[in-house]
Amino acid sequence: MKNKILNLLGLAARAGNIVFGSNACKNALKMNKIKMLVLSEDASDKTKKNYKFYAEKYNIPIIFIGTIKELSKAIGQENKAIIGIKDINIVKGIQKLISGGEAIG
Repeated sequence: MKNKILNLLGLAARAGNIVFGSNACKNALKMNKIKMLVLSEDASDKTKKNYKFYAEKYNIPIIFIGTIKELSKAIGQENKAIIGIKDINIVKGIQKLISGGEAIG
């Protein structure tokens, strides 16, 4: 499941449907552009706490998956612990994978 989600993140990145990094995600959240937050499992406790708060505040789902290295590789970046997904269809695909179904496409 993790690899399929990472693959979806890679597709979203190539399509320009993500933002990454703390500042970019905070700005996109304020403009209501993010539909889901993805954090690495090895992000700092402070980062996890802050983004759990943002997810509740903006009423969006948040998932914790992979390491910083795995997330960064999936989106073609380095040292990224947080990704914001802007495309609702990617979010639905990820949620379907998490609930045990297969992703669309």
